Amino acid sequence: MIKNQIQVIAFDADDTLWVNEPYFQETELAFCQLLEAYLPVHEVSQELFRTEMKNLALYGYGVKGFMLCMIETLSRVSNDKASIVLVNKVIALGQSLLQQPIALLDGVTEVLKHLKSDYRLVVATKGDLLDQERKLRNSGLQDYFHHIEIMSDKQTFDYQKLLKHLDCKPEHFLMLGNSIKSDILPVLELGGYAAHIPYHTTWAHEQITESLTHPNFLSLNTMTEIIEILKN
Repeated sequence: MIKNQIQVIAFDADDTLWVNEPYFQETELAFCQLLEAYLPVHEVSQELFRTEMKNLALYGYGVKGFMLCMIETLSRVSNDKASIVLVNKVIALGQSLLQQPIALLDGVTEVLKHLKSDYRLVVATKGDLLDQERKLRNSGLQDYFHHIEIMSDKQTFDYQKLLKHLDCKPEHFLMLGNSIKSDILPVLELGGYAAHIPYHTTWAHEQITESLTHPNFLSLNTMTEIIEILKN
């Protein structure tokens, strides 16, 4: 039944098409270790997360906002006494994060090759515009996609705007992603289809522990499973 319904398939990017969150976690650990003279690592991590949540509405998602939050956290934790050398080290961590290599996840190229001829394929991701454009360009995947949408957020309203732009009804739309909160729930609310592809690590802000049951919800173990599902 779903095979006959779907016309547009959208893919989240970070931790769905390529590796992302592990790079952030590595950077966060390095940042927390820089501040060990002030607080234990786990407490610095808590302070950083608190700063990120406070600023999310101002900065949005992405590396640049993360960098600003690291600097603000450094200032607060050190009582404004951190040296400019330490500030520069934090900036260097952020710049290194922006230059991480693109590592495609298993099955991505296979799935895109298989689906391209039968569906309009779309990237629907959030984050910093320049960074996401860079990652997509370096991924070598651009030619598979009919449209690229880099969103400031992934709420129901944001998906409504995307569907309007694509001239696609919700019942003809399938979203694939690793975040229940951002990739699944808003699409289901609109009446679209959504497939969750779990990733081994997820940012705390995106985590949802409740089980989900919905007629339009698909739970996959790997991305390649969508090929068989769309055949039936």
